[in-house]
Amino acid sequence: MMDTASEQGRERYGGGHAHNSPMRVLMLGALGVVFGDIGTSPLYAFKSCLDAVGPLVSQQAMVLGILSLIFWALTVIVTIKYVGLVLGADNRGEGGVLALTALVVSEGKARHPAFLAALGLAGCAFFYGDGTITPAVSVLSAIEGMELVSPDFKNAVVPLSVLVLLVLFAAQRHGTGRIGRLFGPVMLVWFVAIGLLGISQIVRHPEVLWAINPMNALYVFREHPVIAMTLLSSVFLSVTGGEALYADLGHFGARPIRLVWYGLVWPCLILNYFGQGSLLLSDPSAVESPFYRMLPESLLIPGVMLATAATIIASQAVISGVFSMTQQALQLGFLPRMKVLQTSAQAIGQIYVPAVNAALCAATVGLVLAFQTSISLAGAYGIAVVCTMFITAILMDVLLAGRRAEDKKSKWLLIVALPMAVLDALFLVSNIDKIPQGGWFPLVCGLFVFVIMRTWMRGRTIFAEQMRRQERTLDNFLEELRITPPQAVAGTAVFLSSSTEGVARTLTRNVRSNGVLHNHTVLMSVVTERIPRVPRGGRLKVRRLADHIWRVEAHIGFMEQADVPRFLREAERVGLDFRTENATYFLGRDDVVVSTPRGMATWRKHLFLFMTKNAEFAGSHFGIPPERIIELGGQVAI
Repeated sequence: MMDTASEQGRERYGGGHAHNSPMRVLMLGALGVVFGDIGTSPLYAFKSCLDAVGPLVSQQAMVLGILSLIFWALTVIVTIKYVGLVLGADNRGEGGVLALTALVVSEGKARHPAFLAALGLAGCAFFYGDGTITPAVSVLSAIEGMELVSPDFKNAVVPLSVLVLLVLFAAQRHGTGRIGRLFGPVMLVWFVAIGLLGISQIVRHPEVLWAINPMNALYVFREHPVIAMTLLSSVFLSVTGGEALYADLGHFGARPIRLVWYGLVWPCLILNYFGQGSLLLSDPSAVESPFYRMLPESLLIPGVMLATAATIIASQAVISGVFSMTQQALQLGFLPRMKVLQTSAQAIGQIYVPAVNAALCAATVGLVLAFQTSISLAGAYGIAVVCTMFITAILMDVLLAGRRAEDKKSKWLLIVALPMAVLDALFLVSNIDKIPQGGWFPLVCGLFVFVIMRTWMRGRTIFAEQMRRQERTLDNFLEELRITPPQAVAGTAVFLSSSTEGVARTLTRNVRSNGVLHNHTVLMSVVTERIPRVPRGGRLKVRRLADHIWRVEAHIGFMEQADVPRFLREAERVGLDFRTENATYFLGRDDVVVSTPRGMATWRKHLFLFMTKNAEFAGSHFGIPPERIIELGGQVAI
């Protein structure tokens, strides 16, 4: 038996993928895609805080306290936690709670990996819940802003919102790179404009800069502890786009995101919030609309139009993050197969998932039609993303705790990261009162996605156990060939199998039913590693099992597409001594039936059956030309 590996040391793979576009292009794209959500928070976050404190807004100390809470929330949650710490915990260039979960589990230093995996799934599910509501809130608030120009727009808010959403989701097929280049200049103008607006007000009351002192935030908790907890849920609106920064990491890379945040986004956000506070100290009547009241009357219409464009763009950060999360879940086996399209030849992380895009579009349009106004949806906003943020903080602490013995830097980073989880827990508690006001919707969406994922994972496990019972060991199969030799036929046959040890059931079926064995028979397995991408040098493992029979293992990352014909061409260079260009591919097409309630509830088994029947065809998923596929069917009882 011959064993040839394309490269030794497959245990450790190389670093992440490179983004080949110029840095200025990546920065502009990140500005348009990544920061839209957090960048439009000044439109409603400060106003929401003022509503939370009620009559106390007339007190200068309370205004400074609100500004201090917003400043330190942005500083600690976004600047220190996400931009400083979490972006550095990329899984070979990819981000998001699933990538972080895979990193924690794959390093093998954490206790209770099954629990951590379930926790990561929950974080992913909550992110989907946030993805359903963010576009609806953003677009509704944008279109409602036109009412300031003319009250006649009121009856057109819902139809225009639906139209804008349809156009936004239709544009997704062009890819985040093109969208980013389109949205980037708009967001650049937006951030410069809100920064300048803030400066124009701060010069009138520079004392608002004292809000940087954290004692102003502590004043609110000391003097008004009950109001402070309600206020925190409104303060959290200023950081809701933080998780999208991490989820969109693979689209542009950490360096462009950090440069844009430190150099433009963070300073402009702080300036605008402080400017709104300064305006309120000058004119208490500005409490009705502190953002728009900073605008001179002559600039109100262009200001509203720019804000409308910016809030529409805000949806893109979450949509792009959901696409990245979906591909990770697919390759890790958490979701049934579905089509994923690569939209950029330069940036590997830029993808488009048609099925998810359609589902998000339907959900957001449904929310707009059901709730009608952004005020009705405001209660639902934030609860799902704070759950994801809390889970990310826990996983980050576990990762650093596992590394601290070998890496002194991780020990110090852990000391910084531990309080982050406490702060996230505080924000989570403050948002609980949003659940009856509409916060139940994203939580229900998250629960639905979580059940889908867990059902698919459990169903695949039960299915695999049944398949293993049907598979033959290599020794038994070779003995059967010796006793009853099949007829040798010319050509190359490739039998796909999820197992890397036994003999594919499609091969045994073909031998028993047709009595033939091809001169070149390949058992092909595609194994997904818990890293985003496997370098080509460590991807393939080729073994000759017997005369006429070979095994090829292709190892890919959870952000890679499986292309079996290409893998076989690569295998020809590292061990296969025949050509595979005219190979015939044998795929199993098993009908799954429910037999007993053992292993999983009957309703979940029927759900698994539904997902199995509607999953993307395996041939398409593995990049196999349809004219070269032969299906061998059977029945599997679960």
